[in-house]
Amino acid sequence: MTVLTPAFRRLVLARSLSWFGNSMAPVVLAFAVLDAGGSAVEVGLVVGVRSVCNVVLLLFGGVLADRLPRALVLQGAALLAALVQGAVGAAVLAGRSPLAVLMLLGAVQGAASAVSVPASSALIPLTVSAGALRRANALSRMGMNAGMIAGTSLGGLLAAVVGPGWGMVLDAAAFLAAAVGYRLAGRALRSGRGAASSGAVPVPVPVPVGRARPWHELREGWREFASRTWVWVVVAQFFVVNAVAAGGVQVLGPTVADATFGRTAWGLVLAAQMAGALAGGLLVARSRARHALRIGVAVVALDALPLLALAQPAEVWLLSAAMFINGIAIEQFGVAWDVSLQENVPPARLARVYSYDALGSTLALPVGEMAAGPLAERFGTRAALLGGVLLVVVATAAALSSREVRGLTTGTGSTGSGAAPGAKGDPDPGAGRESPGAAGTEGGPGGGAVLPGG
Repeated sequence: MTVLTPAFRRLVLARSLSWFGNSMAPVVLAFAVLDAGGSAVEVGLVVGVRSVCNVVLLLFGGVLADRLPRALVLQGAALLAALVQGAVGAAVLAGRSPLAVLMLLGAVQGAASAVSVPASSALIPLTVSAGALRRANALSRMGMNAGMIAGTSLGGLLAAVVGPGWGMVLDAAAFLAAAVGYRLAGRALRSGRGAASSGAVPVPVPVPVGRARPWHELREGWREFASRTWVWVVVAQFFVVNAVAAGGVQVLGPTVADATFGRTAWGLVLAAQMAGALAGGLLVARSRARHALRIGVAVVALDALPLLALAQPAEVWLLSAAMFINGIAIEQFGVAWDVSLQENVPPARLARVYSYDALGSTLALPVGEMAAGPLAERFGTRAALLGGVLLVVVATAAALSSREVRGLTTGTGSTGSGAAPGAKGDPDPGAGRESPGAAGTEGGPGGGAVLPGG
């Protein structure tokens, strides 16, 4: 049974291009602030304001993705991101990029990305058969990681050779191409070249009934989210992990690189993490572990390795090795998380659950990004990074103490422990379904700061 339907191939291509742009943006933006004489605190402000706007509008992005064609939502978000990144690049190249301008444009892009996170994750089940979800998610994340490898490595290289402004211009071109890819994926779905072409019954496309009631629909999504203990426990874990990774890797990382081994090497270090994620995708695509979520949650502890390496006067090769191992761990969790949600949440509410997932995970990003600089100035960079190591280990141990997290299975053909115990029955035929042919085994969510929803 193939998962490579026309709709799936086009969706993967568009997602890869989007992640290419998204992974390059923080690298070149951080160096743009540093080139303008900014400090680690100002880097955190510029990077963090995008996350704040993303958080504010994220839930309504889930409502839109459950009511409108998801490919159309993604197309519009990519077009807006292209316009914003083009404007940022022009401002930097013209030498007219004060802190306020960078923060304003970052805020607009954060708003655009708020609708793309839940729509992108919830679209995959519409393009493949139910039994192929595991392989489809692994292949999709491999394409995403390939885009991130290119984006991070080129970001550091362009910032060092021609300046960060050209990285922003390349971002804009990537998002424009992604918008075309999403349009083609939507056209393939409408023409029937989606999951049905794989020979299995596709997950039904959610069709909204009646007029829009955003607050009611948000409450429905919250009930789906809160009724599953394993969902909110893992999201709580990633509230801590993402805050630490965002502050340690995205804010303190560039300052350590500037003071030691240089910008070009930092781009290669980030690319090593993405290369590890790509290798992890190859491994997880072949896995048949039934307790995949347990394994994925456990290996999140390896997020501490890059922080340990940054805290020591380590060689670049050692830091790169730590990032590579971390990348493999990221992918084990990412695929397990996506498959667990897609098999256990009703399709008509999946985007809203993803939006609550992403909200809980991304709410920590501005906290980590804006706190890292002041903490490093107050206690020292090494102490701040080692404190992050401790938080990652404690959060992972706490998540594994949940019986629901340890016991959830995928690919068993039964409801399993992921279904909400005692929850009200759902008329949707996809509610609580486990894909018979899938075996489950890492936002986001991925790379640096990892979103559970990827």
